[in-house]
Amino acid sequence: MRNLKKYQGVLPAFYACYDDNGEISAARVRELVRYFIAKGVKGIYVNGSSGECIYQSVQDRKTVIEAVMAEAKGKLTVINHVACNNTKDSMELAAHSQALEVDAIAAIPPIYFKLPEAAIATYWNSISSAAPDTDFIIYNIPQLAGVALTNNLYAVMRKNPRVIGVKNSSMAVQDIQMFNLAGGENYIVFNGPDEQYLGGRVMGAKAGIGGTYAVMPELFLQLEKCIEEQNLTTAAKIQYAINDIIYKMVSGKSNMYAVAKEILRINAGINIGSVREPLTALLPEEKYIAEEAAEMINCAVTKYVKEN
Repeated sequence: MRNLKKYQGVLPAFYACYDDNGEISAARVRELVRYFIAKGVKGIYVNGSSGECIYQSVQDRKTVIEAVMAEAKGKLTVINHVACNNTKDSMELAAHSQALEVDAIAAIPPIYFKLPEAAIATYWNSISSAAPDTDFIIYNIPQLAGVALTNNLYAVMRKNPRVIGVKNSSMAVQDIQMFNLAGGENYIVFNGPDEQYLGGRVMGAKAGIGGTYAVMPELFLQLEKCIEEQNLTTAAKIQYAINDIIYKMVSGKSNMYAVAKEILRINAGINIGSVREPLTALLPEEKYIAEEAAEMINCAVTKYVKEN
């Protein structure tokens, strides 16, 4: 039986941190890591969708995880997403991650060409072979990757002893039940969609990884506490509050992560830059969206965290 406790809890997806010229800033990466340590989250998920990995070079991603590990090692569980759209680069990032002693690596399937399941399994197993002493997590996000993890493919992947579970970001909450039942207690399922953290946990997810956790970690930590205490009435209220904040964050034309970074600047005093093109930066006329979302977060924290 594996010890999966280090993965159980709230794990924010790490944002890309840029300098004023739009290049990776190791100093700002380290500042964001310190912020998460201070907030008391279980760990972080680096170089994923929230980290804008699809728009970064192999060296960019190496710089990010090197800076992360310089601050986080021994203080946070670190999962590094290493998938690129070719096996060679993905294996290079996997080997680099193992050298830095990350806790786990993760990978989406290759995008653009719709590969057969056998080719996807070969791709994932090749990546894992480059980090033979490191846990491997399958990242299921069919709405963006264009291919979904099936029970048959998951069964094939569980033959790899390094595979420990699935980060499930499909919007169908019953997929969590499917993967949880298939893997059993020796595997872990992470809830992906932030809007269904409560639903995912109830359906069997043991942890959550999400792109909005960073701007409101207190709310997700309190939500997790209510779930553990089986206080589902309050948990539902917190989830509703979280969802209202998310709806506000995506209500304009600006990219959600650009809004999130402005919220961090407002509420936490952290400047990690903007987003990388072709993502849309925060439009000046939409700055009010970040300001209103920041205030919504503060009000919800006061109501559900500071009063308890």
